[in-house]
Amino acid sequence: MRSTPRESSPRRYLMCPPAHFTVTYSINPWMDPTKPVDLPLALAQWEDLRDRYRALGHTVELLDPDPALPDMVFAANGATVVGGRVLGARFAHPERTAEAYAHLAWFRRNGWAAEDLRVPEHVNEGEGDFAVTASWILAGTGFRSSPLSHGEAQEFFGRPVIGLELVDPRYYHLDTALCVLDEAGDEVMYFPGAFSPGSRAVLARLFPDALLATEEDAAALGLNAVSDGRHVLLPQTATGLFGPLRARGFEPIGMDLGELLKGGGSVKCCTQELRPA
Repeated sequence: MRSTPRESSPRRYLMCPPAHFTVTYSINPWMDPTKPVDLPLALAQWEDLRDRYRALGHTVELLDPDPALPDMVFAANGATVVGGRVLGARFAHPERTAEAYAHLAWFRRNGWAAEDLRVPEHVNEGEGDFAVTASWILAGTGFRSSPLSHGEAQEFFGRPVIGLELVDPRYYHLDTALCVLDEAGDEVMYFPGAFSPGSRAVLARLFPDALLATEEDAAALGLNAVSDGRHVLLPQTATGLFGPLRARGFEPIGMDLGELLKGGGSVKCCTQELRPA
């Protein structure tokens, strides 16, 4: 049991309302176009997440939704921001290609200098496959982002990038299989079964004290979570994670994003962090 309390720090997030969210195609195992989306409920669930961030003292910036891009609500995929620098996304599927341009346009309109913006050469899906700690950028590959994007990110951000191979299609992005709990302390939680044997060995070496999720909690997308260093917002159905998080001094906050889960995303997928210089 951790004796000292955790401390949160104010964060700045970019989110996009699910005004046009629907599931009309399938690009991951969670998406089933035969299951209708309750759009008013999806919007209410998203607004609850946005309002919770603000109530915790965080800033939420908004990206205007595009009616032609139903997956824009999953704002984490649109870019990765580290030290005030922005590595744009290059999506693997044509259905989402235009989202990358919408994100970069937002950064240009909101004061980012051209030298701090990079249009990527290689496929990467933003914070879907990049997770940031004080020491490393963890980088997923196997289903979406190209391994070539790892070197590109390392050169652009000037931080060591650790490649991790995903092998279970349910966990097609790193942010479905791993969550950074304490960025400054290099503390994470993850589901070992989502990774190749070599990547599991790397994670065990880098994070020997990590919180390991069960298959049941991972299958509830419980690792698609956001932590401010103290509060951990995660799917409310990942009940097995609440006790272990509390034992480590975190305050888990269960969120209901069941409608957005129909698109294969939850708390983290909806949340891009704007890390300052």
